[in-house]
Amino acid sequence: MRRFFRFLALILILLALALAARDGYVSWQTGRLNIMDAGTLWAGLHRDSLQLAEPAITRYLHPYLWHPVTVTILLMPAWLVFGVLGIGLWLLTRLRARPASRDLFMRH
Repeated sequence: MRRFFRFLALILILLALALAARDGYVSWQTGRLNIMDAGTLWAGLHRDSLQLAEPAITRYLHPYLWHPVTVTILLMPAWLVFGVLGIGLWLLTRLRARPASRDLFMRH
């Protein structure tokens, strides 16, 4: 299971890098800063699910989760959202070293 989430984290990080490269390329072509936010990306991929997400979140979870929380995330740059998710998932799935034994009677 750890490998699956590690792979998913890698995909998210690569997607973030691709989106950052896209933003850089479009900004270079237009001569002005052009950054795609996560909401625009979602609307471009599947507008109907974005329109259904608001009533579903406000009705079944909590209205507070839509307006300040989800809207804030949707207004962030898409590369930042995917990058933070990918790096966070990568850090959650890293191997941790076992702590050293602190037994007083087991001296080497």
